[in-house]
Amino acid sequence: MTALVDVSGRLRKMPAEPGDPVSYTVRVGDTLVPLNEMIGFPLQLDFDGVIRCIHCDRKTSKSFSQGYCYPCFRKLAACDSCIMSPEKCHYHEGTCREPEWGETHCMIEHVVYLANSSGLKVGITRGSQVPTRWIDQGAVDAIPMVRVATRQLAGFVEVACKAHVADRTNWRAMLKGDVPELDLVEERRRMLDLIADDLAGLRASHGESAIRAVDEESLALSYPVQVWPRTIKTHNLDKTPTAEGVLQGIKGQYLILDTGVINIRKYTGYEVRFRVYQGN
Repeated sequence: MTALVDVSGRLRKMPAEPGDPVSYTVRVGDTLVPLNEMIGFPLQLDFDGVIRCIHCDRKTSKSFSQGYCYPCFRKLAACDSCIMSPEKCHYHEGTCREPEWGETHCMIEHVVYLANSSGLKVGITRGSQVPTRWIDQGAVDAIPMVRVATRQLAGFVEVACKAHVADRTNWRAMLKGDVPELDLVEERRRMLDLIADDLAGLRASHGESAIRAVDEESLALSYPVQVWPRTIKTHNLDKTPTAEGVLQGIKGQYLILDTGVINIRKYTGYEVRFRVYQGN
């Protein structure tokens, strides 16, 4: 078979742009490969056994927090536990690992949103990451609910919502295209009613202007998928360094092959050879 694409380098998270459908590229080293036009073609991804930290370039035997070596995982604010649990932010205590990073990433406006990726879920993201965060989660619909002054406040609101709704995506259902229809405008109204007392308490502590309920419109998203998998089999480059098959679709950060799915973001920092062939 003739290779249409043959590039090698360090794998990174797939950039994506909203559209009908979402437009994906894969980043291998310094090369960006448009992927939507490759659907229906055979694809091969070979891991050469080398992982390099995306921050310091150190060779590492294992990737931590999707692309970091262990020393960076231990010292960088981007890898701190409060990233996964933002309500535990300790910037105000003066113990942030990197205060300047915290100022630019955490002490800024965040959005608490509702999304439909495998059913209703709540999530948070920086205002600048809308709709990228929704696409990365494979949401078919998402709507802003509350805008807040800091990441920690977003975490507090999310914790209040988690008493009523999930905060995680069932990625297997998401990849099967098994997503129920939801009225997110109505779900937002219902959720704001359920957490009204929580929001009042947070405003009393942090100021009325720190938390703003919004009536912004929802955003519907579609993905370039020709065939939805009936069962989900995953490719694991750590166990089997080659993943190959016909590319049948892309959703979230997953490539959907006829042989299984692979989460590209999981292998950030892996040195790979990426090939797409013409014909079967």
